[in-house]
Amino acid sequence: MKFRTTLKLVAASLAAAGVAAAAQAADIKFGFAAPLTGPQSHYGEDMQNGLNLALEEANKKGIKIDGKPATFVLVSRDDQADPRVGVQVAQQLVDQDVVGILGHFNSGTTIPASRVYHEAGLPQIAMATSPEYTKQGYETTFRMMTSDTQQGAAVGKFMVEKLNAKKVAIIDDRTAYGQGLADEVEKAVKAAGGQIVRREYTTDKANDFTAILTNIKGAAPDAIFYGGLDAQSGPMKRQLATLGLKAPLVSGEMTRSDTFIKLAGDAADGTYASLAGVPLDKMAAGKDFEQRYQARFKKAPGVYAPYAYDGAWNMITAIEQAGSAKPEKYLPALAKLNRKGATSEHISYDANGDLKEISVTIYEVKNGKWEMVETMVSQAN
Repeated sequence: MKFRTTLKLVAASLAAAGVAAAAQAADIKFGFAAPLTGPQSHYGEDMQNGLNLALEEANKKGIKIDGKPATFVLVSRDDQADPRVGVQVAQQLVDQDVVGILGHFNSGTTIPASRVYHEAGLPQIAMATSPEYTKQGYETTFRMMTSDTQQGAAVGKFMVEKLNAKKVAIIDDRTAYGQGLADEVEKAVKAAGGQIVRREYTTDKANDFTAILTNIKGAAPDAIFYGGLDAQSGPMKRQLATLGLKAPLVSGEMTRSDTFIKLAGDAADGTYASLAGVPLDKMAAGKDFEQRYQARFKKAPGVYAPYAYDGAWNMITAIEQAGSAKPEKYLPALAKLNRKGATSEHISYDANGDLKEISVTIYEVKNGKWEMVETMVSQAN
């Protein structure tokens, strides 16, 4: 009799465990890749923090998928800002059974990795701004920020019309990001009536630009544009000052950082940089985001954190709307997304996966700090 009673208790216990297991959804894993070591690690950390904040908030919200509470998990990998490593990392993430990708950071790693994700049918929302990323014809590619096509057009026009730079020299670091942005700036300068007097090249590992800058000095440009990272633009600005070049240095969002100011030192003032989007305090919910970010990480957010945060919520929202974390089920919802986020009142995508809202802000270093010069916001056709 005791034996039968024991069997009944065991059976009841197993049944209860089965019900509990059925009520608990499996982890929904998002893949993330960016440089988490090396000279670009501050970019990757900033992006990762924004993603983690979004996932933590989503988990507290108690979102249900298929009637079960969902737990969102970030599976992180260091791609070292290296295209070859990026492809290896992409395959590792696919093998980890992630349902979507939030990354990569650099265009040079994002583009080759995107092919791996596309073949696996995984939606990808990347920080990469190179035009080539979303021109591949993949239905799986989406952005977190305004593309370089849109940003370069604004920068080139600004230099010619606002800085009165009729003669412009351009340098890029030959990365997908740096060269892509520089190409768009060159088009915009010419369209605005300016002239490109020199086009020079370096790498994203260089720190001595004396020979390049000496060649540029002979062309007497009114402004110099650099497409590349703060690790190069900082030393470059110091060397410009040493050579007596008075033309202002203008660059993209990777120069718009505290790291640039530290590396450029006393020579930083008078540098201009464009940044996709608007200043944090002008964003749709920027101040609220900043408060929550500081409370969580005990420091101010960097440039990329709010865009990463919105990217994560875009994917989470699409999954919630579709009622499924299966990529083929929520991908259509992501493509049709229209939501208010931290960075914008209207986050939505065009047919290529580019953001429909185009926003670019120009900053200048004054007294060792970045200050806003002007903001341009428009809607893509």
